[in-house]
Amino acid sequence: MQQPDSVSAPLPFERKVVYSLAALYTFRMLGLFMLLPVLAVYGTEYAHHSPFLLGVALGAYGFSQALLQIPFGVLSDRIGRKPLILIGLIIFTLGSVVAALADSVYGLIIGRFLQGGGAISAVVMALLTDLTSDENRTKAMATIGASIGVSFSVAMTVGPLLASWGGVGAIFWLTAILGLVGVYILLKLVPDVAKTSVPKREAVAVPNLLWGTLKHPQLLRLNVGIFVLHFVLMSSFVVLPLVLQDQLKIAREYHGLIYFPLLAFAFMLMLPFVIIAEKRRKIKSVFLLAVGLLLISELALMLVSTHLILALLVLFVFFIAFNVLEATQPSMVSKIAPAGAKGTATGIYSTCQVLGVFGGGALGGWLLQHHGINAVFLLNSVLVVIWLAVAWSMKPPHFLASVLIPLRGRDHQQIAAKLRAVDGVAEVVIVTSEDTAYLKVDQRRVDRKTLAAIVDQV
Repeated sequence: MQQPDSVSAPLPFERKVVYSLAALYTFRMLGLFMLLPVLAVYGTEYAHHSPFLLGVALGAYGFSQALLQIPFGVLSDRIGRKPLILIGLIIFTLGSVVAALADSVYGLIIGRFLQGGGAISAVVMALLTDLTSDENRTKAMATIGASIGVSFSVAMTVGPLLASWGGVGAIFWLTAILGLVGVYILLKLVPDVAKTSVPKREAVAVPNLLWGTLKHPQLLRLNVGIFVLHFVLMSSFVVLPLVLQDQLKIAREYHGLIYFPLLAFAFMLMLPFVIIAEKRRKIKSVFLLAVGLLLISELALMLVSTHLILALLVLFVFFIAFNVLEATQPSMVSKIAPAGAKGTATGIYSTCQVLGVFGGGALGGWLLQHHGINAVFLLNSVLVVIWLAVAWSMKPPHFLASVLIPLRGRDHQQIAAKLRAVDGVAEVVIVTSEDTAYLKVDQRRVDRKTLAAIVDQV
């Protein structure tokens, strides 16, 4: 697709792309999130259940997704984005049906593993990159990020209500239907794009950049952080539904009504923190504050889990911290990733995220089974302390955005020298095989029209 050199607002075509992909993403994540607040209290209905096996079932999709996420992204460069997304949605739907039909915890685990096998997150983002202009891509990705936040809040409310009506199986049947809705959106609403002949380095991982990006010290800190964050999220929800039901005496069918106001207000309070982080360029300070709040909430849950008001207040702080960290860390990855390595950095980051999902579910379940609820909160607290220590020495990221400029066969060396001389350009990487320049720029200083004009002048 050919994009205009400069646009101030998304074109109608781009809006269609963003809204359709956001809807596809939302329906898929909604099905995955709905199980989170219910499995611990409804999972006892499955044969051969144990806290450990239910924890494995909760996190199983993270394991298969971690295995396939980067390969799916790379493969999409060869066979096309939409065909691979279609394959992923079919696998996801099949896994949902298997889980819906399961009557033992082992069938549930297999279904969840298959759900994660539809590892299309990176491919969806690559398709978004293919179909949106460079100037509007940040807004497009923010829209999809917001849609994930909305799906999380809705799922945490709807999941318990649906489970109280039809059990966990009803959640998986709805998830299968949502997967088919995703197929319809993909085939009927998402525009086609020609198969790419070279990797889009800002969208998907490049195999020969994996090791160098993996050992990047600042990105490594963020990879540790997202692993811990989602480990803590999943292990906490191995036990939180039990805390609400058994210790706070809140019937399981009302759990969604507890989560909804907490999440809604936490989201509203999260926004000022994100604005301060981005607009005032205080992202490290806000980030460390949120990690500290996460630590306080995990420690406090060990002490107040029998006091209703205090427990709900602590849970509210937990959701604030989680939302802030979930919003700021991807932004930091984008800012820190070297020019031409954003797709690789994002792929590694996302893989660490879903590994945390699996680890938190499995180990949280094992600790619950053998050592009780407080052992889970204690382990989470230890991990967050380690995260805080790792993050403390992190350098504040420079507020740099990625820019991709097609060179159209011009003299690469001459263009590179001229691009580096432009005020606000921090890094230039020329990829000869793609005939493309990847830049990191300060958006407050750089003039994008000047960048585009350099290519035309050479």
